[in-house]
Amino acid sequence: MALQQLRPLLASTSRLVSSSSSSSASLFANTSRLAGCTCSATRLPTRSFFSSTRQHGSAAPSSNAAGKSRSALSPAIGAASAFSRIPKTRASLLARFRSLSSAAASPATAETTNIDSTTTSYPDPPEVPLTAPSVAKYLFLIAGMVFAIVVVGGMTRLTESGLSITEWNVVSGVLPPIGAADWEREFEKYRATPEWRIQNSHITLEEFKTIYFWEWSHRILGRVIGLTFLAPIPYFLLRRRLSPRSSLSLLGIGTLIGGQGALGWYMVKSGLDEASVQDLGGVPRVSQYRLAAHLGMAFLVYAGCLRMALGVGRDWKIVNGGAEGKGVGLAGWKGVKETIEGLNSKTVGRTRIAVNVVTALIFLTAISGAFVAGLDAGLVYNEFPLMGGRLMPPTNELIDDHYSRKKDGTDKWRNFFENPTTVQFDHRVLAMTTFTSILTLFLLTRRPHIRQHLPPTSLRLIKGTLHMSLLQVALGISTLIYLVPIHLAATHQAGSLVLLSLALAAGASLRRPGAVATEIMKTRKVGQFTRNQ
Repeated sequence: MALQQLRPLLASTSRLVSSSSSSSASLFANTSRLAGCTCSATRLPTRSFFSSTRQHGSAAPSSNAAGKSRSALSPAIGAASAFSRIPKTRASLLARFRSLSSAAASPATAETTNIDSTTTSYPDPPEVPLTAPSVAKYLFLIAGMVFAIVVVGGMTRLTESGLSITEWNVVSGVLPPIGAADWEREFEKYRATPEWRIQNSHITLEEFKTIYFWEWSHRILGRVIGLTFLAPIPYFLLRRRLSPRSSLSLLGIGTLIGGQGALGWYMVKSGLDEASVQDLGGVPRVSQYRLAAHLGMAFLVYAGCLRMALGVGRDWKIVNGGAEGKGVGLAGWKGVKETIEGLNSKTVGRTRIAVNVVTALIFLTAISGAFVAGLDAGLVYNEFPLMGGRLMPPTNELIDDHYSRKKDGTDKWRNFFENPTTVQFDHRVLAMTTFTSILTLFLLTRRPHIRQHLPPTSLRLIKGTLHMSLLQVALGISTLIYLVPIHLAATHQAGSLVLLSLALAAGASLRRPGAVATEIMKTRKVGQFTRNQ
């Protein structure tokens, strides 16, 4: 508005000095700034401006180009000439200009103008992407497939089918033998192994097909898991569905899956090589060390997928689960603030440590079970709770010099991994220790001063862990008493994974939100989450 009122005044001034021929590019720029600043500021450098226009007004005329441009820009040039040649007109113009500027300038404009440049606020950098819930579903799928392959692997071991395929062909081994000639060729390869010569020389081609399909199913399922794991990762990366930490976690899980295949073949080779069989006491079976490593890595892949999936789902829920992305409470807590305060309490922290210890004991007990399976130690002392009428076998049975390979007997520690009696005793002790720990954890969380600080979901999961441990103990005792029937032994191995799953879920329910979720909540102030909390 100030600019519109100023234009007639500038036009009238130009008529007073229409004969003037002084003009320059810098003069036009100063005059333009004068006209443009009337709607943007209240404090103007008027003295320096008019002194500069006076200097330009007394300067010599410029080139022809400047003369030509003078006719097109006559109002602005005339105003500048008037300021330099007519002091009275310049004074009245200045007074009028100041009044118009004061009237046009609003308090908000003045406040904006007076802000120092050092306090200018810039937009926050883009948030680090929070891992999407679709990644959690994908990880649950992988965990389910790993669960299945562990069960199939247990059946492969129990049916003594693991040595039926004598080669590891990643591509050509996808298809089983088709015709009679192919089956005869595979059977011929198997007849060259120590297992057929020492133990299975009586089996027919049809019986060979049965054990072959167990091992082939185990291997093909491993390939399917690998492809299913790798296929969606490029999509997740391109669509920014993964946080940087989740990307590293998936890299670690993928490395374990790849190593699992190589370790599986390394395990099978120990039962196909004549020298390795002689090292195992002349019994055609795989090394119990490699079997335990193979099973342990499968458990690690399963635990990694399950734990990451539970964490991703919880982080997404607490950040974006509520209306308008304000998040909701976790593990039965009502709101985000209550969840954060609860998870940061000392009682929850101590319970979290106790659950992690129980989880580690479950894992260790399962690995000791792999040594029992590898040495057929379940066929020794088929009674419970006694072993030969005693709580523990004689010391000379537990620590037998027969299993030492050094003459001085300094490697008697081999009894813990190679002596079937010691291996079964160790598994019993670990199983009872794990069960006692779970029972103790349950009883502690039932105490009122602890229970009131724990979320309802965690209490239910701990209770479920206790119930599953009772069932697992019953399965283990039944498997031992009935001389390791296949269906009971396979169920017992699957039960160890179910028990591990419940313990992992209980630990995840007590876990704090991840770093990315925490930063996003601070930025958005989800659930009144502030940096002081």
